[in-house]
Amino acid sequence: MTFINQYFQLTSLQAEQFAQLEVLYPEWNSKINLISRKDIENLEEHHLLHSLAIAKFIQFQPGTTILDVGTGGGFPGIPLAILFPECRFTLIDSIGKKIRVAQDIAQRIGLTNVECIQERAEEEKRQFDFVVSRAVMPLPDLVKLVRKNVHHKHKNAMPNGLIVLKGGYLDGEIHPFRKVAEVTKLSSFFKNDWFATKSLIYLPL
Repeated sequence: MTFINQYFQLTSLQAEQFAQLEVLYPEWNSKINLISRKDIENLEEHHLLHSLAIAKFIQFQPGTTILDVGTGGGFPGIPLAILFPECRFTLIDSIGKKIRVAQDIAQRIGLTNVECIQERAEEEKRQFDFVVSRAVMPLPDLVKLVRKNVHHKHKNAMPNGLIVLKGGYLDGEIHPFRKVAEVTKLSSFFKNDWFATKSLIYLPL
């Protein structure tokens, strides 16, 4: 919990929930390969803190609804749901065993604001304030899939839209949206070297 405590003020419940994730993910990972064996040692920095970059970018207002597309084992949805207990999170993934992991972990740490569903993004018809995702697919493809899921009534400081965590060179992906997309380097939030090549893209929809 070294890194998270460095950047976030947690309640004792939140600290306990994050500590539990550091036990539950390696436990699940030994049964289902969610995170590469090598990377599970960097769970806090590369997965938990990375997911929480979204919380450095926007403070979701109570009652905000968030759809996490292609959540895998629950990133960024579960870390964000811990940090924003008064928001509602819907985590979707087309792979059943990954969704079962996310569901099990959410239940075991006592998250009551999370719903986990096995489905493809095309199948989800409901509307949310924000859609979040971690490097699931190229941005233009993702925008095409989730535009229908973004609600038109705003309750946050910034308009509803899509927030994506990505690494590497992004100019090509962002080009179609260059007039509206906002790109933030994660190194402006976190000093750890690993974040030097990572970015957050916000696209109002």
